[in-house]
Amino acid sequence: MTTRATAKATDRHRPPAAPRHYAVVGAGIAGVACARTLVQAGHKATVFEREAAPGGRMASVDSAFGRFDSGTQYFTVRDPRFALALEATPNLCRPWSANLVRVLDAHGRVAEAALPGHESHWVAQPGMDALVAHWAAPLGDSLVVDTQVTQIEPDALDPKRWQLRTAGEDDSQHVYSGFDAVLLAVPPSRTRVLLGDGKLSASISQKIEPVRIAPCWTLMIAFPQANQANMSHLGPQWNAARSTHHRVAWLARESSKPGRERVERWTLQASAAWSQEHLRDDAARVEAKLLRAFAEITGIHAAPTHAQARCWNEAQTQVPVGKSHLWDAKARIGVAGDWCTGHRVEDAFLSGLSLALAVI
Repeated sequence: MTTRATAKATDRHRPPAAPRHYAVVGAGIAGVACARTLVQAGHKATVFEREAAPGGRMASVDSAFGRFDSGTQYFTVRDPRFALALEATPNLCRPWSANLVRVLDAHGRVAEAALPGHESHWVAQPGMDALVAHWAAPLGDSLVVDTQVTQIEPDALDPKRWQLRTAGEDDSQHVYSGFDAVLLAVPPSRTRVLLGDGKLSASISQKIEPVRIAPCWTLMIAFPQANQANMSHLGPQWNAARSTHHRVAWLARESSKPGRERVERWTLQASAAWSQEHLRDDAARVEAKLLRAFAEITGIHAAPTHAQARCWNEAQTQVPVGKSHLWDAKARIGVAGDWCTGHRVEDAFLSGLSLALAVI
């Protein structure tokens, strides 16, 4: 009978597992956290991202008047594992005074003000995408951008492995092969498609079927005239607010965030219900409606010099998976994303981390 001491001795002398090659689809914070963890454990990870740069919803948009955080506005730090990861980037993230956020009624009046002592709101600088870009940098050429994965199928030369068919920005097609497992860190709608509606992993497909994520229209506007008139800013004295206005759920003065350009800039995020109702509207119509709401809430009636609307089809989780990640060991397919447990940046990071640890 093997004793515990003997078993431990056997483990110490057992050769380490051979390095494996993983495909990670999606270079948002969940995908990058997953890939980095795999690489640090001695494995190889190739990350595929359909956009030109990593980031996912931690996206920033450049304009002639400064940058806008078009997706995630800030993040909180509650889990020690996330805090530890951030400690490795001490000069990249800073607290933002959005922790003094106001809650407004539909007419822009302050209904409630958050009290000092609430948890800090953090931002990366010069834009929210900087944090993901920094963590993705060590991946080097293993990060393949401007490339969308269109199909997952058994490897033509080794059926025990997977291969990925992709389409590039220039309509070029390519096949990447030799993957021991495929890990999906993309929104649930895309995940369902890549799983072949359950053909690749019936168990995962069944678990993500109930997931629901609300869309979000975002409006980014700039008022350079405020700076030209030597005004510190336009409108209200607060920098961020949640609103009960039927069109707008969130407003933030972008120029108040640390490390940002000082030109007066605002970002509005529409409510989930309004975004869903106007999901198919063109951007010009959305801009006009949200600008009217902005004026009603803030009292700023000046026309912005710059206005740009963007729609996130899947933005805020309404019904999550309920688990940090999903891993089908038999199919060698896994899923990670903030939508597994919620919608926070921290949720995405912990999901990617936990999936990597599960497959290792």
